[in-house]
Amino acid sequence: MEGGFAFVDWTILFIYMGVMLLIGALVSRQQSDSQFFFLGGRSMPSWAVALSVVATALSAATFIGVPQMAFEGDFTYLATNLGAMIAAFIIAFYFVPPIYAAGTVTIYGYLGQRYGESARTAAGAMFLLGRPLSSGARLFMAGIGFSLMLYGETARHHLIFAILLLGIVGTLYTVSGGIRAVIWTDVIQIIVMVVAALAAVAYLVSLIPLTPGQMVAELTSSQGVNKLKVLDFSLNFSNPFTFWSALFAMTIVSLSTHGVDQDMLQRVMTAKSPFHGGLALIGSMAIAVPIILVFLIIGALLHLFYTRPDLMGNAFPPDVVEDTRRLFPQFVLQHLPVGLRGLTMAGLIAAAMSTFDSAINAMASSLIADLYVPLRAFLQKMKSGQKEEEHLPDLAGSRFAVGLMGFLLTLFAIGAIYLQEQGGESLINFALGVMAFAQAPLLGVFCTALFTRRGNAASALTAFATGIGLVLLLQPYMLPKWAGFTLGWTWTWAIVSPVCFLICLCGSPGTEEIS
Repeated sequence: MEGGFAFVDWTILFIYMGVMLLIGALVSRQQSDSQFFFLGGRSMPSWAVALSVVATALSAATFIGVPQMAFEGDFTYLATNLGAMIAAFIIAFYFVPPIYAAGTVTIYGYLGQRYGESARTAAGAMFLLGRPLSSGARLFMAGIGFSLMLYGETARHHLIFAILLLGIVGTLYTVSGGIRAVIWTDVIQIIVMVVAALAAVAYLVSLIPLTPGQMVAELTSSQGVNKLKVLDFSLNFSNPFTFWSALFAMTIVSLSTHGVDQDMLQRVMTAKSPFHGGLALIGSMAIAVPIILVFLIIGALLHLFYTRPDLMGNAFPPDVVEDTRRLFPQFVLQHLPVGLRGLTMAGLIAAAMSTFDSAINAMASSLIADLYVPLRAFLQKMKSGQKEEEHLPDLAGSRFAVGLMGFLLTLFAIGAIYLQEQGGESLINFALGVMAFAQAPLLGVFCTALFTRRGNAASALTAFATGIGLVLLLQPYMLPKWAGFTLGWTWTWAIVSPVCFLICLCGSPGTEEIS
């Protein structure tokens, strides 16, 4: 089947993008001030918040990367949800209520109440340094799939067009409607993403000349390997997807990614109450499991499709998978029929947009509430000699901040093209995992603030600095390389966060502590 988009595919794609822009325009009429723009009036239904959190967590990296994992390995990635579910209950019962009650625009405002403005500003700065790299790199990954599906290759000018289109559309509807637009578009985007994935599974099953039972039998004994294995009980600390990593390390990782990240927890703060917010978070974790399973099934079926000519017979595909990172986009481009190809392309865009829109809104809220507002208050105090009450800028200022963040993320994604061309793939991989530098230390400090009465600004800042240094030390090219061992990325969190907790715990309660 010849690649490229037909008229029907383009129609589906533009209808999808038009709906996203329409939602942003409709929601924009409800905006009253910056507080409403970033918190949505704390009136969002819990089911919509849950779907929004799922949509953000399942990025374009999931759409492209999870099938690759199953194609090359097995289903052990699914076990990571064990720790995620444990973390969801901890966050819902112990993180959400006090942070929600603090009533601040960002979750880092809670640290400001506990440890002072310097702690809040430092936490916001860490988030703002890590998130552009992480989310920008994910937009770059979506651009690769977009370019492959549209043009059949990833020439620089095609990649730039793909990234610009994704960035412009995502920025426009987020600038218009704020967090409410993010949540309602995410609801549609997760539905589109799941429908596209299920359609791909159904079409794959129709292409493979085996019954479902025969497929399962072949996958459970594929060349002596069980590709459907979910639990790996080996004590292998270099493998991030063992049962022990899923149970212990992934619990800490998920506490970080969903409990102390403004991007994730901002949606929870828009719910009607702490109970509804916690319920949404737990629900999002439960919903994510079957969705991830669908993408793993896609990868397993593609393994039969592309590597088993003895099973496929005359239906064996003529195209060869030269790069497994392009596995699913290649299948979509070469084998899906017209219409279904456009739907799947919309699913990839939905995966990218749901991550992009939430990131720029969260970054804008942190930029304004954690950096700009405290800095403006400080300068006014220096000028007048009196401390004045902090005020958020008007709605236009908040929208400008969202637009600025959208521009920066799109710019980084385009810059990633040139990094890859210069042999900078390791830099891209670093960008995808860079949030550990912010999230692992933040978790330690938040746990001190939430579960103890100890800690102060000095100990929090010391914990932040030490955590960043420790994450750097544990990177594969640092201590593991020097000492000759390999450490799975999940265990970095399991080491760094407890260390930061102990460091912050050493500080005596400061005068900033709230009752």
